[in-house]
Amino acid sequence: MTLPVRMGITLPVPPDVDASLRTAEWAEAQGYDGVWLADVGEIDSLTLAAAIALRTRRVRIGTAIIPVYTRTPVVLASTAYTLAQLAPGRFILGLGASSHLMIEGWHGLKLERPLTRVKETALIVRQALTGEPTRFEGATLRSTGYKLSQAAAVPIHLAALRAKMLELAGEIGDGVVVNLFPARILPRLLEHIAAGAARSGRKLEELEIVCRHQICVTANPAAARDLFRRRFAPYFSTPVYNKFLAWSGHEDAARAIAEGWRAKDRNATQAALTDEIVDQIAIIGDEAHCHARLRELIRGGITTPIVACFSPDPAEFRATYDAFVPARFPVSRPLPPAP
Repeated sequence: MTLPVRMGITLPVPPDVDASLRTAEWAEAQGYDGVWLADVGEIDSLTLAAAIALRTRRVRIGTAIIPVYTRTPVVLASTAYTLAQLAPGRFILGLGASSHLMIEGWHGLKLERPLTRVKETALIVRQALTGEPTRFEGATLRSTGYKLSQAAAVPIHLAALRAKMLELAGEIGDGVVVNLFPARILPRLLEHIAAGAARSGRKLEELEIVCRHQICVTANPAAARDLFRRRFAPYFSTPVYNKFLAWSGHEDAARAIAEGWRAKDRNATQAALTDEIVDQIAIIGDEAHCHARLRELIRGGITTPIVACFSPDPAEFRATYDAFVPARFPVSRPLPPAP
């Protein structure tokens, strides 16, 4: 079984709902397969998903991702049920643990037992979507007696960074969402996903592997690298992503980022993300270079690349999204060997 390559784009376009809707319509018209919504806090991704469902006809609509702590499993199930009716066969529910910045900082909640919480949320949502009454008692969650009028076919994808969550996602997810990883560790990520898939009698090739790629098509790569540092050094200062950076083989950089963040030394924090690390995580350069980098990742096992331009510059934003429309970036499996 070989899954097709499905190109997607990232929404919302903050802070504008109308711009997000127009971008979704444009993406569908250009032949993109999907729009994938980040739950970034400013624009509610699930509300936006409903609006996109009414403004499009073909494009898939996925969340990458909804934190499992901020909505109960029943709320997630009822939302997925609604979106499945608004966009039949087109909605994918992506769930994950998120980060301390969002869960503990923004929401004032405790990011506790993330592996268990993600697993139990996914199991309750999936049980509810069968149309049968929920009957679940777990270590962090319980639900009894909630019943939808009918079943709804909604794939549930799980976001993962390190070994245990990758294996859980491979075991119980319909797909796996990965993010912000150095390209050289992609085989390691896939090994853990495959190990999880084997627990449920499946093969890696049966799972959709989704990745939001931070891309900037630009004539000024040095400036784009600096922008990436400013935007994502705070990400890698949070415990979840700092541990992931160390796990990925960049222990010294992770330590320097944590120390710089504690000292409130912005320059030291950003400087720890060297050009080599930035170029492993992000895709930066002219169109031909960005095409080559993304093809390597697809060849390595990503089935659903999501284009996310991290530059606020309108010209770079448009150049990046234009660069990956199917007419300019045709991809199919199996890809030919790299030249």
